[in-house]
Amino acid sequence: MVEYIKWLGHASVLISFGGKNIYIDPWKLIKDQIKADLICITHSHYDHFSPDDINKISKKDTVITGPHDIMKLKVGEKIEIKPGQEVNLNWVKVKGVPAYNINKHFHQKDNNWLGYIIEIGGNRIYIAGDTDFIPEMKEISADIVILPVGGTYTMTAEEAANAVNTIKPKIAIPYHYGDIVGSEKDAKLFSSLVLNAKVEILKVEK
Repeated sequence: MVEYIKWLGHASVLISFGGKNIYIDPWKLIKDQIKADLICITHSHYDHFSPDDINKISKKDTVITGPHDIMKLKVGEKIEIKPGQEVNLNWVKVKGVPAYNINKHFHQKDNNWLGYIIEIGGNRIYIAGDTDFIPEMKEISADIVILPVGGTYTMTAEEAANAVNTIKPKIAIPYHYGDIVGSEKDAKLFSSLVLNAKVEILKVEK
């Protein structure tokens, strides 16, 4: 399944499967991008919620999910999601999960900002969003996890590795580094600390 996951830099991810394309937090995209069937926005910070980039990849029937504060968008079929809520589009199931800071103030729990569990092609993919290693992660069940490792605004590499060792997925992918915060050193440290999952350090694709 990981071959269908592309890292577009920072916190932007593209999942392509069965002729469908799902973007998570598209940002700094090139002009001629694959059009989106589904766009999942985790929260409203500029490096995750970019209306210009959303416009580049939207078509008439694109579905956009996200928290209440991104519903001002003028394009797509918008579906507000709160943590714990699920949307079933028949070809994919998307569930919102909590994403927040516990030892810093950048992402408050009461904002109801999101991570996502995406079920597609027989796999459960957990994309954490901007979060620390929060207690709710102990309840996460996923085959693939995509976790921030850059620190400052999110988990550090060490904290992200602890999250993986708690969730016990098959595959773990680091992201949210290399732009604004973090570097490949964080991804490599994360990889060295993960105990059982296979770590895939993706190269940025544009």
